[in-house]
Amino acid sequence: MERLPKLGVPILIGIVILIIFVAKSTVTIGSGEAGVLYKTFGGGVVTDEPPLNEGFHLVAPWNRVYVYEVRQQSLEEKMQVLSSNGLEIKLDASTWFQPSYEQLGKLHREKGEQYIQRLLQPAVRSAARAVVGRYNPEQLYASKREAIQKEILEETQILLKDQYVQVNEVLVRDVSLPPNIKDAIERKLRQEQESLEYEFRLTKAEQEAERQRIDAEGKARANDILNASLTPNILKEKGIQATLELARSGNSKTVIIGSGEDGMPLILGGGN
Repeated sequence: MERLPKLGVPILIGIVILIIFVAKSTVTIGSGEAGVLYKTFGGGVVTDEPPLNEGFHLVAPWNRVYVYEVRQQSLEEKMQVLSSNGLEIKLDASTWFQPSYEQLGKLHREKGEQYIQRLLQPAVRSAARAVVGRYNPEQLYASKREAIQKEILEETQILLKDQYVQVNEVLVRDVSLPPNIKDAIERKLRQEQESLEYEFRLTKAEQEAERQRIDAEGKARANDILNASLTPNILKEKGIQATLELARSGNSKTVIIGSGEDGMPLILGGGN
């Protein structure tokens, strides 16, 4: 019985060591994450095998696991860049990115855990400076935001080619110009809008005048045709037809044939 306390201390120490060993040998990878294994006695970072995926893993206690988020992430950037004529432009942009899952080991070995600051941010800023420098402030303010987004994305993808980072999209949220430049551009845009409205009204007036001219010409042409067709013989014939119709009427009247001008009937009176 006296030996039990002496045996209990080593057993307790063994249990503690075992707990520490197990704790050091287990790694849990969370949702949307992946782990890069570092073998202390086996060549360092493992790059020839896929990274550790989500879930529970057992590793040797002398090795380490570096956990990376592999879901799409967003990098918010506020930059000051220069336009084509040297004016300072403030650009507010978001970059959607994620590390390359299959190349995560190489990313860790070559760029490290701070790859966003070391690699991604400089690439985005360089691309933004290059793209904005192609445009003048009026283009940046009025109509080129979608083009800027696309070109910054393409430039960034070129810079990060074979760098183990995938850039999915660049969104330009805001383009801020110097106040005096912004006011001048807005005045110019208002003047252009007013000019377009005036041209529209002028065009409508010209179209209406042309419509009236064509209508008048059509009426004049119809009158000319009508006048040309009303010869004296035709007028006499129509007068005779009217006299015959009048004679058949039940109303009392006095008709003198051939007493009017040009031999047309002369109606002296009439009534019931």
